[in-house]
Formats: sequence, structure tokens, C-alpha cells
Amino acid sequence: MMTCSMTEKTNDQTARRLPIKGLQKTSLLDFPPHTSAIVFVGGCNFRCPYCHNPELVLASSDAKEIDEEEVIDFLVDRKEWIDAVVVTGGEPTLYPDLKRFIRRLKELKLKVKLDTNGTNPKLMWDMLEEKLLDYIAMDIKAPLELYESHVMMPVDTGNIKKSIALIMNSGIDYEFRTTVLPKMIDKEIFDKMVRLAKGAKRFVIQQYRKEAGVLDEGFLKDAKSFSKEELMDLKKAAEPYFDIVDIRD
Repeated sequence: MMTCSMTEKTNDQTARRLPIKGLQKTSLLDFPPHTSAIVFVGGCNFRCPYCHNPELVLASSDAKEIDEEEVIDFLVDRKEWIDAVVVTGGEPTLYPDLKRFIRRLKELKLKVKLDTNGTNPKLMWDMLEEKLLDYIAMDIKAPLELYESHVMMPVDTGNIKKSIALIMNSGIDYEFRTTVLPKMIDKEIFDKMVRLAKGAKRFVIQQYRKEAGVLDEGFLKDAKSFSKEELMDLKKAAEPYFDIVDIRD
């Protein structure tokens, strides 16, 4: 593992602490085959209307946080049963302090999975150089020319391209994934999206589930999900580009 300069350590220590807004104590599904805990980070630079975690996306700085030491103490107490941590959001890479927090997880000999939207390739690069990450899951939201209209925020799509290339050449396990719903993604748009990560190991198609509590219920009031047959058609369309294509309902 690469060592860090004293200046870098000082900067990390003075950066705003990672805003931990939630802790799921056990999961067998989010980082298989590992038994993981999930740390939820507040705040996001996207406003995807179908997001099922609006309380995290819109988390204000004065919203209640879980003390980091409480999380670490829990992981120490459960180290015989938990061997990994998933850090998700919101968007964890908004915070330079993420790197310091993940160092603490690695000191506990835990594997770490990062969920990200790919807008901060520099921080990902730094963490990969330090061998702090064992798995990265990156969401691809749209073809580059439609990114801003899909996430409802300004986006440097150059960073999206850099993150895809970085992850594919990282040497660790990874996946790209996209949530699909007909109101926003048709077959032509989907084809352009999958081409962004052409040659990647794994691509995951996530079904949009119409539930209360999405970020923009008004926008999605009449939104329908793809049928199982339509999802299978998308899977077949994506298979020439990837080693593995999965569907998550």
C-alpha cells in the first residue's frame, strides 16, 4: 500500500467529516459473497427523479448523523461475522474525507465496496493507488449528451468517461449499472449508454420499481416499468458488449 505524505494526512484530518446518515448492520446481498455492513453517506450532486433515497440525496448539514466512532466500534465488535463494508449514498466521493474513513476500514482488515456516480475520478484514483477499494459499482445514468437532462444537474461528462476508463483498468472487481424506465430510456438511448462501457466485465440492468418516496413523485406519477420480456430484450441487446449482463428486479 502506498504511504501518504504528512501534508496529505493533515489535509484529510481537517476536511469535513464524512456525513454518515445511516448504517445497515448486515447484508448478504450487496457485496456477495461477503457478509457486509452498509454505510450510507448523505448528500448528492445528482437529482435523479427515480432515486429511492431522497432523504440521503437532500440530506442537510444539520440533519442527524451517526458518529463515526459508533460505526467503527460496531465493526470491531462484529468482526467475526462481518468481512466487508459497502459505502454508498448519496454520493460518497463528494467528500475528500472519504479516503481517511476507508483507511480506517482497511485497518480493520475489511474489504470495501464503493457505490458511486463517477463524478470524482481523481478521488477514486487516489484510493485505488492506496489499494483502499476492493469493488466499485458505478451507475451510468444516460448517454453523455443526455446526462444533465437525466440527472437534473450540471455534469462534467469528461469525468464520467474518465471514471469508466479508470474502473475498467483498475485491476479490481467492478460493475456498471443503470436503472431503466421507459419514460426516460428507450432502446436507442439504452444502446448509446451501454456503449460507454463497452468491453467491461459486468453490466447490471436495474428495474425501476414504482414506489412511494422517490425523489420526484410528480415527474414519475404516470411512469411505468419495463415488462420482464422487455428487460430480457435489453439484456440481449447489451450482451455483445460485456462479459456478464445481469438483471436486478
